[in-house]
Amino acid sequence: MSGRQQVRVWSPSVSGITEVLHARFTDHAYPMHIHDSWALLVVDEGVVRYDLDRHEHGAFRRVVTLLPPHVPHNGSPVTSQGFRKRVLYLAPGQLDEHLAGRAVDRPAFDDEPLRRRIDLLHAGLTEPGDEFAAEVHLALVVARLRARLDRRTPVVPPPRDARIARRLRDLLDERIVVGVTLAEAAGLLHAHPTHLVRAFSAAFGIGPHKYLISRRVDLARRLLREGLPAREVAVAAGFHDQSHLSRHFKRILGFNPGQYTRRGRVTGASGPP
Repeated sequence: MSGRQQVRVWSPSVSGITEVLHARFTDHAYPMHIHDSWALLVVDEGVVRYDLDRHEHGAFRRVVTLLPPHVPHNGSPVTSQGFRKRVLYLAPGQLDEHLAGRAVDRPAFDDEPLRRRIDLLHAGLTEPGDEFAAEVHLALVVARLRARLDRRTPVVPPPRDARIARRLRDLLDERIVVGVTLAEAAGLLHAHPTHLVRAFSAAFGIGPHKYLISRRVDLARRLLREGLPAREVAVAAGFHDQSHLSRHFKRILGFNPGQYTRRGRVTGASGPP
């Protein structure tokens, strides 16, 4: 088992994240080093022991670890089984550097909602075509991290701003196929990305990415009923490819596009009940 490692590193097309690292190590020990960016770490298997500013800490499955920029730290597995981790390196400006001292004092958060949101963010980063979902999750993750670090900024309930929520819904409706990035929407609507996401969710009971995907699935159903093959429907409805269409189609409706068209031919129905 000694020396076994699995590493995947890439720079996503999502604004706000410079690099993503998914890795498994069995006996690698990081020496003392620094990063010039915030590193957001979750551990999926095992335990990592690390020193940060001359204090010993541990990273394990239940906690979220946030390592501040320009602060020396190391890392090593606690057991011979090693560890499996996922790391996001945040772009400058996502978190203010004046918060680094508080991250040094308390680099780990036992915060299950935050951990679940980070899992969703990683899922969006690994699936082609889900960049908008990743942007939405990143905005909420950063907002929660900022609130946890800045004691003057409590975690607040979602804002009630029906006007900006309707404007974002109109923008998404206009761009069902071509899509829009969260940063672009924020610029067009003159609102902070996090405020857009939270106001939309509060107003409509669904996040903006899920809303857009639902509209695309509805469009795909209509095009399938009109007889277009699934590979053409995927592009025409704004999906990355046919597998991207199939995954979201089945997640929402419970069956894939092939089953949908076969059902229509068998029963003569125009769509599911």
